[in-house]
This record gives sequence, C-alpha cells and structure tokens, in this order.
Amino acid sequence: MSENNGAGTKAPIDIELQLRWSDEDALGHVNNARIVTLMEEARLRWTLPRGKSGRFPHGTVVASLRLDYLRPLYYQPTMIIQLSVVRIGTKSFSLRHVGIQDGQRVFDGTTVMVPLAEDGLSSRALNDLECGWLESAYVEANA
Repeated sequence: MSENNGAGTKAPIDIELQLRWSDEDALGHVNNARIVTLMEEARLRWTLPRGKSGRFPHGTVVASLRLDYLRPLYYQPTMIIQLSVVRIGTKSFSLRHVGIQDGQRVFDGTTVMVPLAEDGLSSRALNDLECGWLESAYVEANA
C-alpha cells in the first residue's frame, strides 16, 4: 500500500487516562519519561485487538518517537490523550498523541509503529485488514 496522504476528515480518538501519584516529579509536574509511558498506554488501549480481530497478530514495535513538551502536565486524577493515525505506509504507520489537560495541549508526540512478522523480530507489510482499520482513524497531520 502506498503512503496515505489524503485529506482526513475524522476527529482524533479521545482516550482518558488515570494519572498516578508516582508520575509526579520533585517539581510537581508529571515526569517527562512518564509522559512517554502515558503515550504507550493510550496506544496500547487503542491498538490491542478485541477478540480475534486478525490485526497485528504478532504485535507492533516503536521504530521512532518524537515528543514536544508544550507546557507542564500536573498531577490530577485524569487527562486525555487524543490519538490519531497521521501516516499509513507499506510497512509502518505513524500515530499522533496529543496530551490535553484542563483544555490545554501539554504535549504533542508522534510514534512510527512497525508490525512484527511471525518470528517476532522482523517487520512485515501491513495487511488489508490493518490498513482499513488504520484508515478509519486517519486524521490529516496538521489537524
């Protein structure tokens, strides 16, 4: 499948996450490394198959991660991560993670994800089922 550069019309998927007291650092902010863990939690909640979906049977791995910290994220009971697919390639796809707290963007990150082959080590091409599922969550990158 060629890279998806079409205009997306869908909205990001909102995933509410619980913050943990242990996420907080000495300055009262959520630690920068914990933000990467929150991104992972949101991504896993969204990508893990429900039942026998047939998608990503051997899992996915992060090939690249970019993260911009826009303002401090403070410990509160919950926060929102808006997750969207911003690129679909042949053997990878990119997910955007925007952290929201009190209506403000606190971080904006992108991960490039690669599906694993049966050996659990090498990459493989996305299949038609996976591409269709990813396209259902595609949002133009500048949205």
